[in-house]
Amino acid sequence: MKTYSKAKRLDLLPEQFFASLAGKVNAVVKEGHDVINLGQGNPDQPTPPHIVEKLTEAAATPSNHKYPPFRGLSSFKEAIAAFYLREYSVGLDPETEVAVLFGGKAGLVEIPQCLLNPGDGVLVPDPGYPDYLSGVALAEARMIKMPLREENGFLPDYQELSGEKLYNAKLMFLNYPNNPTGAIATKSFFEETVELADQHDICVVHDFAYGAIGFDGQKPISFLETEGAKDVGIEIYTLSKTYNMAGWRVGFAVGNKSVIEAINVLQDHLYVSLFGAIQEAATTALLSSQECVNALVSTYEERRKLLISGLQGIGWDVKAPQGSFFAWLKVPEGFTSVEFSNYLLEKIKVAVAPGVGFGEFGEGYVRVGLLTTNERIKEAISRIESLELFHKRD
Repeated sequence: MKTYSKAKRLDLLPEQFFASLAGKVNAVVKEGHDVINLGQGNPDQPTPPHIVEKLTEAAATPSNHKYPPFRGLSSFKEAIAAFYLREYSVGLDPETEVAVLFGGKAGLVEIPQCLLNPGDGVLVPDPGYPDYLSGVALAEARMIKMPLREENGFLPDYQELSGEKLYNAKLMFLNYPNNPTGAIATKSFFEETVELADQHDICVVHDFAYGAIGFDGQKPISFLETEGAKDVGIEIYTLSKTYNMAGWRVGFAVGNKSVIEAINVLQDHLYVSLFGAIQEAATTALLSSQECVNALVSTYEERRKLLISGLQGIGWDVKAPQGSFFAWLKVPEGFTSVEFSNYLLEKIKVAVAPGVGFGEFGEGYVRVGLLTTNERIKEAISRIESLELFHKRD
């Protein structure tokens, strides 16, 4: 059989971090071990029944067996606009300020290809979601790191960006509530972001994947709530986290008309939108009672309390996340993030994600997901407590 060479652009892609992590965990599972996997970012709860019921009903409708409109059902885009008006008091034109996406990840990878030319600069949070780098690589653009430091609330400090970096930057990725740190953004930070973007002609892409998940009574704010935000950028939202619809692959981008049009033009050549029944079910998710979302956030908050208090109780100095379904934990002294992750997997069969997988400035931390039952979280804490490492601290 012949072997064909890959296109050079594929060689530019970074290693798929999550695939590598899953492979390491699966190898231990295949050996017959009971692994508590706290390293994944895959929601563990089912999609709410009323959304599934709508999909079942819509899948039986003959009109949904045909190609849907290229740019999505008007009813779905109108639901997105209604959702943003209800939740964030942000008005959107459904036809010009909304783009339907095959999940948020697709939009994040498409955006650099829509707006950038080879060599253009992209401001990327570090640590950050690894797939931001995939879109940057495919666009043959240049990454400019924005360090996220604990002392600054894991918000980038724009004073660290030189004039040259700002001059070369055409695009900026932000993500709050943040993966992996669990930090949330402030109103003043978004105002500063809009001012900076306007001054330097930078398009802001705010990844709002965890927009529904805030703790201690704090509702995460939308970037588009900020005055002038639609002039300088867009927000990408996914139903994966809010409604446990990760496998459905449905999301959307909202905001600046020129950017939305660019996304739609690219997608006109890639897809014929989403299966109509999924769009109808997503419409139901956005417009029906949000009690299922409130219940989900309560579940994550309960798990967060259990995890953080349990780890603090055994002597691990950790802090609680403000949002998302992740906790960002400092590794004990004497370990790198990879060494500590390997140590937990080898010694007690608990999997966490090493912080360096999210970027250079993720070193010294591990990411833990709140995506398993209370019982498994308690078992993980018990296993960690059994380590000689923590006994030495008594």
